[in-house]
Amino acid sequence: MGNARTRRRRPRRKSAAGEELRYFALGGLGEIGKNMHVLEYGEDLLVIDAGLKFPDEEMLGIDFVIPDITYLENNKHRIRGLILTHGHEDHIGALPFVLPKLECPVYGTKLTLGMVEHKLEEALPAFDADLREVRAEDELALGCFTVRFISVCHSIPDGVGLAVETPLGTVVHTGDFKLDPTPIDGRLTDYNAFAELGKKGVLLLLSDSTNVERAGFTPSERVVGKTLDNIFRLHKTRRIIMASFASNLHRVQQSIDTAIRFNRRIALLGRSMINNVELARKLGYITAPDEVFLPLQEVDSHPANRVAVLTTGSQGEPFSGLVLMSKGEHRFLNLGAKDLVVVNATPIPGNEKLVSSTINRLFACGCEVIYEQDKEVHVSGHAAREELKLVLSMVRPKYFVPVHGEFRHQVRHAQLAEEMGVLGKNVFVLHVGEVLRIAPDKAQVRDSVPSGSILVDGIALGEMEGSLLKERRELAEEGVLAVSLVVDRAFRVKAGPTVESQGCVHFRDARELYRQIEGAVLAATEAAAKKKERSLEDVAQGIRSRVRGVMKGYARSAPVVVPLVTVLEE
Repeated sequence: MGNARTRRRRPRRKSAAGEELRYFALGGLGEIGKNMHVLEYGEDLLVIDAGLKFPDEEMLGIDFVIPDITYLENNKHRIRGLILTHGHEDHIGALPFVLPKLECPVYGTKLTLGMVEHKLEEALPAFDADLREVRAEDELALGCFTVRFISVCHSIPDGVGLAVETPLGTVVHTGDFKLDPTPIDGRLTDYNAFAELGKKGVLLLLSDSTNVERAGFTPSERVVGKTLDNIFRLHKTRRIIMASFASNLHRVQQSIDTAIRFNRRIALLGRSMINNVELARKLGYITAPDEVFLPLQEVDSHPANRVAVLTTGSQGEPFSGLVLMSKGEHRFLNLGAKDLVVVNATPIPGNEKLVSSTINRLFACGCEVIYEQDKEVHVSGHAAREELKLVLSMVRPKYFVPVHGEFRHQVRHAQLAEEMGVLGKNVFVLHVGEVLRIAPDKAQVRDSVPSGSILVDGIALGEMEGSLLKERRELAEEGVLAVSLVVDRAFRVKAGPTVESQGCVHFRDARELYRQIEGAVLAATEAAAKKKERSLEDVAQGIRSRVRGVMKGYARSAPVVVPLVTVLEE
């Protein structure tokens, strides 16, 4: 991992006549996650973040979603660098899939690159990534761009915002941030840097919109520490299980500190929790003595009032530690009336049902569960409305694009910018792929680049609009019916047909239905055999059509029909 520390600034190149700055996003607009932003001027491209998005309920069996990088692949020789703002999955999660295709250097802070290294070692052990470490306040020349890294406070340490000097002016990207006056690690958002940029003049501001609908200020992370103190004090006889994001290292540190104060040993549960804590301790972002940690296999045999468990699963992820425990399927931990479970997170949009189901199962196990937002067991890592106003008033941009949020968040943030004095004609609510072109005298949305979502299922990649999800939805909604038969080369039936169904035939006595299906199969085969030019596909297509017709007589819709036709070679 290289070190890119430098304070030398390259003189800003004057813009040539006709040249313009282009900004577009390949993800992170109109959605939570999949963040990827691009600045383009002349022959230079600068990429900011490469994140993933977790699937919604309609993405059956899909692991996660990443941006379509077709445009970047076609122009990879022009990419001067990929900048990472912080180490959350929605900003670095796509790297194992996109980085080998782009072959460009990656710049990030120590913790961020540590998490990237671990991710790449697991996914691509033979890949030699060009990772270059930077720190807040560093400046870096990349083609015509000069990038300055600005310290920002977030729910993970080492986050940065960006000030990118271009031939047309300065672009400020806030990253994910909040204005926490008392951060756990003492690392404040750099108000002065944003204010100085505003005094000098900012061409374009790209600002986090996630919490624009929340009034006031986001509470400090230290609020959760006080809540944990009260929980441990009031439940001295219970075993305490705390579920949180494994990447929220400030929350993890507070949980460890609280457990130590109450003379409890700590067990870590969940691969990402174990890996992140190990990495953070190695790099100095979490401090805890070795002897405080308890092997997981010893937890059940240890006194309940002397144990605290830190686990993954705050979002109801199917194979996470908390979910496995709630189902009674964990190898080492069995939950019961002696346990208190604290869910230190609020559901990500789309995960509400998963979280609710997990909490219900925990109660069914006999546990006490603390999860309500008003218990202050979680605070957000994103700026609320008044904080967003402060940033707008400090930066005072000429042009503004709200990013990092669902479409309604972008619209609300755009309205807020106008309230704070940005001209309405200079505020742009963009969709993924749309290009904002900024010339010396004007800005307008013109053209678009190839964009979209790529589904990741295991190690397989596929387009969002492809047939994979369509087939899975049809199977889930209608079920499947398989028909098998054996024919000779003249398409005369020699054996079968045999009918098997899953998820579509729910009648107590299906013999009459199966008889009709068999008749339809035989009729389709005979019809195909009479054709002068016949093929196996003719038989299969005829079977599909006739069987679906029979099924529609019993229900409003028809299942997926799979013909399995074997031809005997004489």
